[in-house]
Amino acid sequence: MTQPETEELAERQAALVRALVAGSPAPDGFDTDSVAAAARALLHKRAGEVARRFPLLAHACGDDFTARFIDWAADKPKTSTASDATTFAEHAGIALPVSATARGRRSFLRRSR
Repeated sequence: MTQPETEELAERQAALVRALVAGSPAPDGFDTDSVAAAARALLHKRAGEVARRFPLLAHACGDDFTARFIDWAADKPKTSTASDATTFAEHAGIALPVSATARGRRSFLRRSR
């Protein structure tokens, strides 16, 4: 493979990843419906990870946690599950201890009642 071909392949791969995890459109040559279905599945998986690790956050959102989280996360690439939880909680208006460190806020969302 030549360098231009390698660079083109790398860009196409990066575009596919952006479509799967950051809400970008599917790159040319990919089935739009298949890419959208895979992106939705990844968002559901991501929501499930947050709900399992931070059950108080999911509980605070009620039955529509998954829908709310997916709507929020659709155009935001994941950095970490903990970051997703705290950033989503702040976006959703769920009160977190203001004076706590980021680790303390994540711990707060994990505590059992």
